[in-house]
Amino acid sequence: MVFKRLVQAGARAFLIAFLIAMPAVFLPGVTADGSQMIALLALVAALLTFVEYVGDYPSFIEFRDAPPFNRLRFVALFVAVLVLVLIWRQDVHPTRLGAALAGFGAGVGQLLDFPYSPVRLMVLAADRDMRPERVGMVRIGAGLSYLVSLIAVLSFVVIVRLLNWPIRNGAFNFWVNLPLFDPTAGADILYRLRRDAHVNVALGFLLPFVIPAVMELASEMIDPLSLANAQTMIWTMSAWAFLPASLIMRGVALGRIAGLIEEKRRRAHAQADLQAA
Repeated sequence: MVFKRLVQAGARAFLIAFLIAMPAVFLPGVTADGSQMIALLALVAALLTFVEYVGDYPSFIEFRDAPPFNRLRFVALFVAVLVLVLIWRQDVHPTRLGAALAGFGAGVGQLLDFPYSPVRLMVLAADRDMRPERVGMVRIGAGLSYLVSLIAVLSFVVIVRLLNWPIRNGAFNFWVNLPLFDPTAGADILYRLRRDAHVNVALGFLLPFVIPAVMELASEMIDPLSLANAQTMIWTMSAWAFLPASLIMRGVALGRIAGLIEEKRRRAHAQADLQAA
């Protein structure tokens, strides 16, 4: 059992480190200082992940024992980064897969680039002096990243509604899966869970619109990060789409936990009324 936990924690740590290092490994133009910084970030992230999953007690990762919540989020981010890396590699290492992904991404970007859409706002937030082909890459990156995030959110909603997450495979341990949530502090736990669920869903919906506006405002005051750089564009597009999706998924999960607690309370009250009668 201990060996199995070590292997699983090691595999998770390796995947996290590989995700962080992937753009720097497969794309050219990385400086020596940049490589050292990315290697350090990958090592720190891998170490934190290993320590979290190898221990019996939780520290900060939510829904640790309620798959596939974290797995779905990781897969969504991994797919978004991997697809964008393969598309950007077309400039130096053309492949059929990269060309197919670029063509698909161009179609998705055009489809989602309609007035007032998050993709249109992100394209408008790109550097004004960027060449047209780079603006097209921003559109492709924004479209693909946003599509992956939408698929992840819809997949999780289906898992919650149709597959009875998180109690399909056993009881849900509140403390292990929500280590940073104190059920004894403040108002009633149902009120706090529902409030946090609504706040997370609202933020997840608004952030894809707010982030491009903040980038546009910041460009007037400070020198913005150029989206013409491959790694900057990949991480910007992935974070822009992944963070809102993660918040929406967390809000859906908290709402589901609140529903389970309310249902358990209702059953307990009904049983108490029958015993009193």
